[in-house]
Amino acid sequence: MTKAKHNDRRKASALGKTGAERSAYVMKRETLAVVKNLRLMDDTFMSKCLENAPECIELILQIILGKKDLKVIKSQTEYPIKSLQGRGVRFDVFARDSKGREYDIEIQRAKDGAEPKRARYNSALMDANALKSGEDFDKLRDTYVIFITENDMMGGGKDVYHVNRMIEELGCRAFGDGTHIIYVNGATRSATDVGRLIHDLLCRDAADMYFDVLRKRVNEFKKSEEGRLTMCEAVEEFAEKIAVRREARGKREGRREAVLALAKKLLANGKLMLKEIAECTGLSLVQVKELKASMA
Repeated sequence: MTKAKHNDRRKASALGKTGAERSAYVMKRETLAVVKNLRLMDDTFMSKCLENAPECIELILQIILGKKDLKVIKSQTEYPIKSLQGRGVRFDVFARDSKGREYDIEIQRAKDGAEPKRARYNSALMDANALKSGEDFDKLRDTYVIFITENDMMGGGKDVYHVNRMIEELGCRAFGDGTHIIYVNGATRSATDVGRLIHDLLCRDAADMYFDVLRKRVNEFKKSEEGRLTMCEAVEEFAEKIAVRREARGKREGRREAVLALAKKLLANGKLMLKEIAECTGLSLVQVKELKASMA
């Protein structure tokens, strides 16, 4: 096989397409413009850049935790973790280091994606899936839920905020249960490694980045043909998902409006009891009563 054919096959594989589909695929100008402006702080780009790139994740953790000797031995982006009885989640990045500590890294631009109870839930799910039947609790690994947010979530002007359980009656002595929640302030511009990391996460041009490991990885997806093909497909798939969600939401809202319109007609008619209207429309009795009150 020639080198050119081998490269074409690799590109086709990266896109999940056959050779024929690969040769017919054309990168759209508008999609390339979107790719050019993407940053590591953007979910789609971050997921692709950190996929199969433990060296990048290792650098990020070393900087945030201040542990230059930290070694990542396992990592995965878009990591699904299930709950046996309730809602599962998908971590932006999951990692484990050489000492068995586990990490959930969440890059959140919106404030409501990094609320404290989400941190609590993610931490709980990491623990719930950590032990096998019969294993002792001392086998639980130390866990870190890390939110990198575009704004200063805590409002204190710090680069990093560490959230750990304390014993209040003992002078806020550390509880020492091995769970850690960390918020990284994406609004910081400090002349520290954390400040430089945030700068790199917000960079659109790899040439302006401080850290070689991140610069090289971003260049792979913005400068090489294979990387740009991969990102164009990812951007288009993301746009399609958003369109499907919006269409589904529109249909749900349309159905609800139709149900409410029917309920109003039945209420105005006055021939049916409120309970009967609820049964006909699928609304709860409370909703029907509230709707009647709004019409008065």
